[in-house]
Amino acid sequence: MSDFVRTNVIIEPKNMEDKHSKGKNLKVFFIKLISISIAVFILFNVFFNLLIQKNFGYIMSLKDLENRKELGDQLRGDIQKLLEKDKLINDEDKILLYKLYQKLKLEFKDIDK
Repeated sequence: MSDFVRTNVIIEPKNMEDKHSKGKNLKVFFIKLISISIAVFILFNVFFNLLIQKNFGYIMSLKDLENRKELGDQLRGDIQKLLEKDKLINDEDKILLYKLYQKLKLEFKDIDK
């Protein structure tokens, strides 16, 4: 009987320690979870804001009618300069584009079957 009481006494503090250690582990888990969540949120905001700020001025310039007309005129001028040239594409670029065309042509033949 004394062995039973002794084992019971030994098990009780062990169970109490397990409860406390589980509580500590849970507390540490939530602290880590919250800190990682905050870090991810801050990183996401920083990178997102950097990308938006970088391109925001250009996007807002497209909103203005005068800027769109200027961009259209610039594009027309560039196209006219291209049409005045004898060769639009370099020989190396022609070869690359032709190889790409041939490869795409072969892939599209498989679709028909």
